[in-house]
Amino acid sequence: MPIRVIAGSAKGRKLKLVPGDTTRPIMDRVKEALFNILGRDIFDATFLDLFAGTGSVGIEALSRGATKVLFIDNERRAIQTIQDNLTATRLADKAIVRQIDALSLLKQAPPFPFTIIFVAPPQYKGLWLNVLKALDANPAWIGSDTLVIAQIDPTELAPLELQYLEQTDQRKYGNTLLCFFEKKITGGSDRDEPESA
Repeated sequence: MPIRVIAGSAKGRKLKLVPGDTTRPIMDRVKEALFNILGRDIFDATFLDLFAGTGSVGIEALSRGATKVLFIDNERRAIQTIQDNLTATRLADKAIVRQIDALSLLKQAPPFPFTIIFVAPPQYKGLWLNVLKALDANPAWIGSDTLVIAQIDPTELAPLELQYLEQTDQRKYGNTLLCFFEKKITGGSDRDEPESA
């Protein structure tokens, strides 16, 4: 099933799929719903696409006005597919593509502040829970205006106790669930960023 850019500067461009079955491309209707929710917040956003696969979500963000996207995947074929898709959509100049394990990345300091972090790991491995815990354990990744979005199968939903993040919304589209997390509002100043562990 071909995937394409839905809107923006690269609207209508077809994207390559990653060879094999290691990735799960987001359905167009879920992607469209996601960006309808984000609305104008995508303009000038800095976007982290973890487990990027084809790069479809990050490319959609760039097409719709995000200023910079960091694409992360651990799979060499996915990295090549993302680079090919960025070339095809003429958006490579606003993208950084890194082949690295997502959990290893999140132990490091962020390269720049992110306004949106999109998490769509392989299903049924508990990875999304581990990623949310890793973000929470290194809160340098979580600014006061950072939105974290996890794309999971509804059967993967599980309780999650976090210190700095809280779930603010969730939306279900067939067998896809989008869970939205933001930084908890505390009694102290929002300007006081928590220290890394």
